[in-house]
Amino acid sequence: MLSIKMGDAKLLKDMITAISTLIDEATFNLSPEGMKLRAMDPSRVAMVDFEWPKTVFDEYICSEPTKLSINVRELLKLLKRAGRAETVELTLDEKTGRLRVTIRGKYVRTFNMPTLEATEEEVPTPKVTFNARAKITAEGLRQALEDASLVSDHVRIEMDQEKLVMNAAGDLMGATIELKKGSDSVLDLEVKEPSKATFSLSYLSEIIGAAVAISDIATLEFSTDMPLRLDFQQLKDGKLTFYLAPRIEVE
Repeated sequence: MLSIKMGDAKLLKDMITAISTLIDEATFNLSPEGMKLRAMDPSRVAMVDFEWPKTVFDEYICSEPTKLSINVRELLKLLKRAGRAETVELTLDEKTGRLRVTIRGKYVRTFNMPTLEATEEEVPTPKVTFNARAKITAEGLRQALEDASLVSDHVRIEMDQEKLVMNAAGDLMGATIELKKGSDSVLDLEVKEPSKATFSLSYLSEIIGAAVAISDIATLEFSTDMPLRLDFQQLKDGKLTFYLAPRIEVE
């Protein structure tokens, strides 16, 4: 049996929005302890690692380990119909295999959506050593990436003991955004050795744009020309982490 109730419809909607920046279809692993998802985008450039323990929900009933595979964009359409003060209930109908989505507020509406065939692919956590780490406000990071996207579709991120620098270069213009240690945006900076790597702005901007709704603080970690790890601090126990492969530049 699987039945989930969440009083904060906006939190659920914002989390599904963040996940949907990378993937259209997702297989959630549910157990009596909570919900998990680890999946790569179709191009296998980025990965999302999500976890919510049962304590995040108002009610959580899962009698045995269950895989729930759904189209997250279709689910998001339904969740967008829920107001901030409304309650969302997700129930898996074991007879039909469909997911029942009930939204309770000024009135009650119930939707039934199909589930998909669960993927058996196990996505491992990337084994990467990070030499540079910055704890930064999510809004500060969003603004910096927005500045960089004015001139290019990719950004080179550099970090040393004193600052985090973003460089973007296009055909006509260039931009340098400097975030210094101790500034309002940079809460902490730890660098074992200076590092730099280039990443796609389309991926980064979409991830940050969605995640800023559910987290005030982001932790950014990387090493020279290695994948980037973005972890978003949450008010409730849980995890939302993204990994993004670097863009390999040809000299």
